[in-house]
Amino acid sequence: MTVAQHLESALRPLLRGPLPVRLDAWDGSAAGPVDAPRVSLRSPLALRRILWRPGELGAAQAYVRGEIEIDGDLATALGAAWRTVAERGISGVRARDVARLALTAARLGALGPPPPAPSTQARLRGRRNERARDRAAISHHYDASNEFYALLLDPEMAYSCAYFTRGVPGAPADPEYGLADAQRDKLDLVCDKLELAPGARLLDVGCGWGSLSLHAAEHYGAQVEAITISRAQQEFVTARIAERGLDRRVRVRLLDYREHTGTGFDAVASLEMGEHVGERNYPRYARALFDAAAPGAPVLVQQMSRQGKHPGGGPFIEAFVAPDMAMRPVGATLDLLAGAGLEVRGVQALREHYVWTAHAWSRRLEERWDEAVALLGTEGARTWRLYLAGGALAFEHGRMGVDQILLRRPVAAAVRSRTEELVA
Repeated sequence: MTVAQHLESALRPLLRGPLPVRLDAWDGSAAGPVDAPRVSLRSPLALRRILWRPGELGAAQAYVRGEIEIDGDLATALGAAWRTVAERGISGVRARDVARLALTAARLGALGPPPPAPSTQARLRGRRNERARDRAAISHHYDASNEFYALLLDPEMAYSCAYFTRGVPGAPADPEYGLADAQRDKLDLVCDKLELAPGARLLDVGCGWGSLSLHAAEHYGAQVEAITISRAQQEFVTARIAERGLDRRVRVRLLDYREHTGTGFDAVASLEMGEHVGERNYPRYARALFDAAAPGAPVLVQQMSRQGKHPGGGPFIEAFVAPDMAMRPVGATLDLLAGAGLEVRGVQALREHYVWTAHAWSRRLEERWDEAVALLGTEGARTWRLYLAGGALAFEHGRMGVDQILLRRPVAAAVRSRTEELVA
């Protein structure tokens, strides 16, 4: 039997049926349907990684290292694999399936110690969601390279779900409408919900590369305080403030939300930052938003949600992309925000918009692939290719969502607080 035939025989019980892809093995043999997406195992190390890390993580490690290659569109191959899992009711990897695969690996000479993890896999120390570890987790993802994010994102460097008003299903057709337009429409949507007017004081919690802060100052006349724990982002926003002559309107601080003491802001926003604070710290994060807002002020949280297990997004995302991230169903997030004293005023689901956003980022990555490799290395670029393709499918299939949650700090809270003070 060839290597591919051995693997097909070992995988059939795990997959509850025939291969859903065309499998090319390192000895040149092949198995599986000829018209299916092609998956190439270029090295026995791919099999060894999957044995040591059964399921998603081992396969992801092998892909990042180039030991597994996908011919053609990566999203198509991932979609075929996920459909197979759903249609055949595969709920996990069983011990006997791993044992069977290990016997096959022994016959093929692929057994051995665990291969070293790819260089792009996170290596964090310390207690989860403590400040030092949070800074390391954010640095792993956001400090990789400002130049890379400039390659991937729109000119305003908005790294959150865009809001498409044209050129997508259900919206007017417009071939000239693109990612930059959709991100601008998202920023306008946020600023309108926050009721920004000239002179309004806005706090931007987790400001990223400053897209909202700069937009609010330039187009709405807001006075903005932006905070981030990413030094690379702070340096980038500081440079843009100077370039645009916004020194008197925008201040960016290298500051953890737990260290912020400012109060009385006319509006507070936090775009896709709440996922990074951790389950244990989310009530504290929600309270920080409440404390910063003036009585009656609007607060807007844009945040991803997830059903079921793997609140961090799954083994690959948790290991390579956003370590220590924590998501939950949107209803649970609403309960936490309301528990901090904020009044929920509205929720706008943007799940499909993240599919279109991720596709746009993927296209930009592929168009400038050589530049991405020069900036991040081959492993880094392949990590991002897998992340964007898998992320788009997760939103498309409804495993993840994203919502704009509009809240308000009640005026009555200030009255109660003052009354309690006087009674004490």
